[in-house]
Amino acid sequence: MSGAGTFSGQRVVVIGGSSGMGLATARAAAAAGAAVTIASSSQARIDAALAELPDTCDGAAVDIRDEAAVADLFARVGGLDHLVYTAGDAVRPQPLADLPLDEARKLLDVRFWGTVTAVKHAAPRIRPGGSIVLTSGTVAVRPVPGAALAAGSAAAMEGLTRGLAAELAPLRVNAVRAGAVRTPLWDPVPEPQRTALFASLADRTLTGAIGEADEIAAAHLYLMGNRFVTGTVLTVDGGALLTGAR
Repeated sequence: MSGAGTFSGQRVVVIGGSSGMGLATARAAAAAGAAVTIASSSQARIDAALAELPDTCDGAAVDIRDEAAVADLFARVGGLDHLVYTAGDAVRPQPLADLPLDEARKLLDVRFWGTVTAVKHAAPRIRPGGSIVLTSGTVAVRPVPGAALAAGSAAAMEGLTRGLAAELAPLRVNAVRAGAVRTPLWDPVPEPQRTALFASLADRTLTGAIGEADEIAAAHLYLMGNRFVTGTVLTVDGGALLTGAR
């Protein structure tokens, strides 16, 4: 994790910053000296997040699917140094044959097209030396049955990362490929099943544990701070991709 003052005087915008990995990243960036703006679709979640963040943070409820609203957000923010995008709806495993395509398209509206929209309007305002950090998942390279949509979305994010790094250079663009991480996205799973699921996922890693949101935040801050890294997808998964399908 970057130390206090590392991002002093910088502005960081976290889309999806009201919970989970985004909130952890906002907290870590603020602790490292940044002024942070968080955005998500829910004003109630924004208010709850700001209640636990320092006074150097602010927030806004924004429908990331509404380009005019996203453009207005970045117009109000003005100049910034780093954009971090973690927003996304939970994807329920479902066989392709049972997948309503209208619902599938809506999921990509936030995860993929929301990213494109945010980058389009943030990039011209990012100051020299700044960066964009996106978020994918290990499902991009190790899908399971019923996760074709999630795998396609995550893989698209990784391709977008490399394409944007080339197109927007010298602005740096990277992504964190997260493994299984304990976040509120798991909350709909009843507690006994969730505990068993976490234990099963932990057993598939080399570290014997699933990830915590703070560990993903540390990876986000590393990519923000290292000016010689761009076009990179950084895997943070406890070694799960090395274990095989055990």
